[in-house]
Amino acid sequence: MTRELSRRGRGRRALVAATIVAPFATGLPRLARAGAQAEEPLADAVRSALSAAIADAAPPKPSFEQIDDRLAYLRWLGAMSDRLRRQKTELVTRVEFLQTLWYEAKRSGLEPALLLGLVQVESGFRKYAISIVGARGYTQVMPFWARLIGDGDVGRLFHMQTNLRFGCVILRHYLDRENGNLSMALGRYNGSRGRPEYPNAVFAARRGWEFSAIA
Repeated sequence: MTRELSRRGRGRRALVAATIVAPFATGLPRLARAGAQAEEPLADAVRSALSAAIADAAPPKPSFEQIDDRLAYLRWLGAMSDRLRRQKTELVTRVEFLQTLWYEAKRSGLEPALLLGLVQVESGFRKYAISIVGARGYTQVMPFWARLIGDGDVGRLFHMQTNLRFGCVILRHYLDRENGNLSMALGRYNGSRGRPEYPNAVFAARRGWEFSAIA
């Protein structure tokens, strides 16, 4: 009887341990959640520059001087469309999203694969995602950014191009502040500066979106 109770006790402890450990066994990237950028005072010149970067509403239609560059872009678009099929099943929506993401990433001097990884970790490619701290959209932009550098309309953060542009401009701002240190910039973006979990999650996701035909 005592041995039976002991076995049952060990079984319960093993079940509890498995419940605790199981999420970690699937890899840290799955545990990542949208954070909360801290609202920091911005110098007038910085605020003006960021506002100007947000306000330029040029359409995301890429143009290329060289045919090889255009062909490389089209190969990237085709490959990414195939990879994104599970998250966005409608072809027109998927292509529009990828075209806009590519345009906004390039416009801010970021890798499209990095931005895809960030969107994957932040929102799981859900356009209307809202975090528990109020971050919104694909790139989980905190509402205070709309007041600081936008027109104050938080609802516009659910607009695809607006959200992707905010995300790119904010990450570029943090990257410049961190002197090009991407890990630290991503930490700022997530509100977890100095901790490795979030940057590592984005880097892991980015690897799944890399495409060698794009320079």
